[in-house]
Amino acid sequence: MTLQLGMKNCNLVSRFVASFHPFPRSLPFTKAEEGCSAPTKLNIRLISDGSPQILWIQKAMLPSHKLILALAKAESDRGDGGDIKKEVDEGWDLLDRKDPHLEEQDNTKQLQKRILSGLVIGISAGGAILMGGWVFTVAVAAAAFIAAREYFELVKGVGNATGVSLPQHVSGVCSFLCALMPIWTLYCGHVDIPLTFAAYILVIALLLQRGDPCFDQLTGAFFGLFYCGYLPSFWVKLRCGLTVPALNTRYNWPFLLGGLAHWTVGLVATLLTVSSIIAADTYAFLGGKAFGRTPVTNISPKKTLEGAVLGLASCVATSIVLFKILCWPRSLLSVIALGFLNFFGSFFGDLVESVIKRDASVKDSGSLIPGHGGILDRADSYIFTGALVYSFINTLPLYGV
Repeated sequence: MTLQLGMKNCNLVSRFVASFHPFPRSLPFTKAEEGCSAPTKLNIRLISDGSPQILWIQKAMLPSHKLILALAKAESDRGDGGDIKKEVDEGWDLLDRKDPHLEEQDNTKQLQKRILSGLVIGISAGGAILMGGWVFTVAVAAAAFIAAREYFELVKGVGNATGVSLPQHVSGVCSFLCALMPIWTLYCGHVDIPLTFAAYILVIALLLQRGDPCFDQLTGAFFGLFYCGYLPSFWVKLRCGLTVPALNTRYNWPFLLGGLAHWTVGLVATLLTVSSIIAADTYAFLGGKAFGRTPVTNISPKKTLEGAVLGLASCVATSIVLFKILCWPRSLLSVIALGFLNFFGSFFGDLVESVIKRDASVKDSGSLIPGHGGILDRADSYIFTGALVYSFINTLPLYGV
């Protein structure tokens, strides 16, 4: 019997090859080819001559703390099959146990990746928000396009075997339309016109596919258009459409950056909304970790009532602090209502994506952002909030100035 361990860690595939015969249980069993560094992935292939055999497991560690398995053969007629089977079971028990040292290292690396990715995203998003105009719009369009691609990958796995299988060109057209809608919103100033046009183009693409279109395809595609294209377009309406100057602010921009006129209601409202959502997500996560006992819903068992309460409190508190700094809106009651709106918009937006991922049997929507997952995993709290905040501001007298 031959055990082949294929280790992929660079451009070449190195193999550990061992041939087993009846032997004492302590022996050097592997020989590594030169040029092999510490592996990151381990593939095991067992080649046998077809004879009855009993396997036992020996545990070994490489210098880089990567776990490998030693599989050895014992003759079936040796008479100690019970003992060998016991060793096999013990070996699997060892595999099921997590090494505390390795688990701590993994958690530390994951946290480092998460913090670094968060800083890069925060700085980039903050710059786009301050710049506004085409810079902000293109950033939203790029995020919408990637989010749409992730969404259509998810819906393929919804319900496992009964997933919505859209033709490649249809999902591509829909993703392109999702990216086009924020740009068109900036150009024409209305969200309904781009949505109507995009829906018409999508219907044509669905009806002209080679196979017979079904209702699941229509609902899946239209929800994707609404979720990844229409709703994100409201962030463009919020940031770039509300150009009324926030005259009460105490701060001024340098003249070369636009001066006082740069502080518009759209900029102030976007900064307040994004900051309060970040606070809500952060403190809801920390509060759930520290005090979480009561699950809010079965959709996402890790979301707890205790974490949600702390997230709500931090969201409202952040809104009030920025209200004091930016002097917008004029009413304290309005900013408290805005804090509640931001929290519930982000909370239920997160749950919507959790429903999609749960039905698709995946943990993350993608792997684009190290430590976070995909764009949808990072932006789910913001998708519904832009539309809610824009609608709320339009109900305020003089946009809250």
